[in-house]
Amino acid sequence: MFVAGHEVDLLQGSQEFFPALVQAIDHSVQEVRLETYIFSVTASGALVAEALERAAQRGVKVFVVMDGAGTDSLDPQWASRFLAAGVAWRIFSPLGRTGYLIPSRWRRLHRKLCVIDGRVAFCGGINVLDDFYDPNHGSLTAPRFDFAVRVTGPLVESAHAALVQFWWRLQATRIVRQGDLAAAWQALHEANKAEPDDTPDANHVSAASATAQTRAALILRDNLRHRTRIERAYRQAIGEAQHDIIIANAYFLPGRKIRKGLVHAAQRGVRVRLLLQGRYEYFMQFHAARRVYGELLAAGVEITEYHLSFLHAKVAVIDGHWATVGSSNLDPLSLLLAREANVVVEDVAFAQNLLARLEHAIHVAGTRVDPADYANRPFIQRLLDRAAYVVMRVLLFVYGKRY
Repeated sequence: MFVAGHEVDLLQGSQEFFPALVQAIDHSVQEVRLETYIFSVTASGALVAEALERAAQRGVKVFVVMDGAGTDSLDPQWASRFLAAGVAWRIFSPLGRTGYLIPSRWRRLHRKLCVIDGRVAFCGGINVLDDFYDPNHGSLTAPRFDFAVRVTGPLVESAHAALVQFWWRLQATRIVRQGDLAAAWQALHEANKAEPDDTPDANHVSAASATAQTRAALILRDNLRHRTRIERAYRQAIGEAQHDIIIANAYFLPGRKIRKGLVHAAQRGVRVRLLLQGRYEYFMQFHAARRVYGELLAAGVEITEYHLSFLHAKVAVIDGHWATVGSSNLDPLSLLLAREANVVVEDVAFAQNLLARLEHAIHVAGTRVDPADYANRPFIQRLLDRAAYVVMRVLLFVYGKRY
């Protein structure tokens, strides 16, 4: 899956991501396509919205899709501004009054992708959301810990095709509700034409990246053709690891196969380190994750919880040369239900850069989980952990998924 000819830049937090994204949008001349789970115009998030507005005002075609769970509505002022400027925007699968009671609503648009003029792509875990603001917790004293990448090269074509395809599918759904079946069929035809290529053409490289040698791949997860691609990429990399695995993941509740892979890696002498969420954010994610600590700790896996702020990263580095940055958590929602996108990079310099930032976070803002303390945690803590884990398994059973 890896193809050479890429330039990949690591961006940490919205403080690095937003300036790079805004600059690229401001230089756009034809088209901007953006997908995000959360689209918030609070604080620095407004900088992205303003850049999209400016692009549309000068004639660039701008398409924005936000998820209906992460973004239940767009600020009315910005809805009017986007309409006036010509920004085309949609909210995917609004929850409505029934919320998550309908199982099909559990399938979310969780990927964070942007392609500009078909020449540069952005992918990662960072929403259009200020680093110092959380929709559920308000102002933060320290920035959210998260990453994205800026990419030029062959995989941009695949990212663009994914964005175009999803837009046309949304259009088809909307048209069907209006009763125009002929127009809906045409929209589905356009979506099928835009099917992302699993193997980008290595010869189709932009002039700006013609001399780049970094090998990279875009891995998408959906509920049609690519249901297990991200999980399989992790499992293969973990299974081939020789020396070191470090994973930072916000909502960590991997299935049996990934857990077994991490255990086997530790048992054969690979140093396995996990940087996980240390702050309470959601009941299910917080407690269910801790239910699986015991098996990993017993195998020698090092678990560190991040406490400085909310950890939102979904990244990994293996053996100092394989790295991934994306939107996919290692939990059932990401691996079984949501649309996700990860960029996988085979490059020593990139991997070492990400590794250094993760190790810094571990040493400066992390607390190591002691196996003895974990085993002796209070009864109420163990009860809540087990309850969250059981509820998660029951919900997956209702949905018809094994994990």
